[in-house]
Amino acid sequence: MQTRHFFQLIGLSALWGASFLFIRISSPVFGPLVLAGLRVGLATLTLLFLMKGLKQGWPWAYWRELFLLGALSVAVPFLFYAWAALRLPAGYSALLNTTAVVFGTLSSSWMKEDTLTTQKLVGCLLGFAGVALILQLGPVTLNNATIAAALACLTASACYGISTPLMKRATKRMQPLAIAAGIHAAALLLILPGAVWALPQAQFTWTAMGAVAVMGVVTSGLAYWAHLRIIRHVSPVAAMSPVFLVPVFGVTWGHLLLGEELSSGIFLGGALVLMACALVTGFNPFRQRGPASASI
Repeated sequence: MQTRHFFQLIGLSALWGASFLFIRISSPVFGPLVLAGLRVGLATLTLLFLMKGLKQGWPWAYWRELFLLGALSVAVPFLFYAWAALRLPAGYSALLNTTAVVFGTLSSSWMKEDTLTTQKLVGCLLGFAGVALILQLGPVTLNNATIAAALACLTASACYGISTPLMKRATKRMQPLAIAAGIHAAALLLILPGAVWALPQAQFTWTAMGAVAVMGVVTSGLAYWAHLRIIRHVSPVAAMSPVFLVPVFGVTWGHLLLGEELSSGIFLGGALVLMACALVTGFNPFRQRGPASASI
């Protein structure tokens, strides 16, 4: 992996880690449906202006593929994480998000976009063990509500993982900006009816509106475009490598800005999850690579 890709992935990790903080702030105010709708809508507008400014056309011929990718990588994850934020701290959601690497590794192998090795299988087992440890020893009481929220996070992570190799394939036919705009527009059409239905129950505060503005413009619109640009040059599993850095930022932002409690379960379980992600990706930015392997 090239150095510039590595630092770009670190930047994405910081942005996506902060998004869990913003979701935690805004979801109780707007409600999950309205939050997801506002976030996707702002991202779509941002990418629309970029498309117009760069004079790129919409990939109408691939609308079926874009709707599938929009559902898997935007609509379902945004909605499920917003719902889970009503019951789980931001750090929890960020840690559970790392299982996307496990799901992505398995789906990439099944789609013949990557190979499944013993090391990656061990990593998958460690990842699920880490999640179980987080839920068992963390500061949140384990009950039906928190279990349901954790399952929602795992479902969202599975969607992210499954969609990544599909995104890689899409970059061979479409430009990254067109894909990012197309999937957000498709997701908006899917979420909009529910968001309109839930709008009367939503509240609006300056803090929540600021949080959703940052999510829509930066962590969704611009970040998805940047990530798709990287996906064109690396393998699907390597493209998910920022996922195992997201918890570092997610837990840090949640603790510093929201006062979320830290516990042994988060540290021990988080360490297992991060170790699992390192095993399944084989990602090591400090490894010396020869000229032939400058990029993945």
